[in-house]
Amino acid sequence: MKVLAIDTATERCSVALRIDGQSIDRVIDTPRGHADLILKLVNDVLIEAGVSLRDLDGIAYGRGPGGFTGVRIAIGVVQGLAFGADRATIGVSNLAAVAQQVAKPGERILVCMDARMSEVYWGVFDCGADGLVTAAGIEQVGAPSTVDVGPAELHRAAGTGFAAYPELNERFAALAPVNLLPRASEIAVLGEAAFTRGEGQAARDAQPIYLRDNVAIARKPMM
Repeated sequence: MKVLAIDTATERCSVALRIDGQSIDRVIDTPRGHADLILKLVNDVLIEAGVSLRDLDGIAYGRGPGGFTGVRIAIGVVQGLAFGADRATIGVSNLAAVAQQVAKPGERILVCMDARMSEVYWGVFDCGADGLVTAAGIEQVGAPSTVDVGPAELHRAAGTGFAAYPELNERFAALAPVNLLPRASEIAVLGEAAFTRGEGQAARDAQPIYLRDNVAIARKPMM
């Protein structure tokens, strides 16, 4: 299977081309400029592999949660590429992409990502016997104090939220949280599995997942 994956939801801009279990990756960490970088990275991996967009089985993308502008960039680029090449798309959780980096079969992973505005995006994921993660509940956004995983046993913790909020890091210190950003390489892995299950969607159906609608902090009126 040949799957292209892109992610621009965080300060990491990344592209991966997964072909028969092998991955060609491009990653640039930068706080801005994703819209100017992403198409060149896509072109680079396609040229290195010697394939075209029409050779792909589908295009996967980081659908969020993440930065609003970054997630919108990914959606727009994927729709343009998929429309032009008549390829299917699949959105992959950016939280799942982080969990996949540390996943081991049989383990449960807590992912917390800095959402700014004194909040975190968070979710819990289980790793199956196949080494792939699946959500163990709904993804949420809220203050670090609202992260509540219940009585379930956790084995690992990952994401930028722990370094951003010391109180969160202290609560889960026993898990030795790892500070990680999502990567297109894991989005490609999870996307490939989704395409294999027949979950691909038309380009017009590519949708972001923001988790919250409020993106601005209200200012007090001038007196």
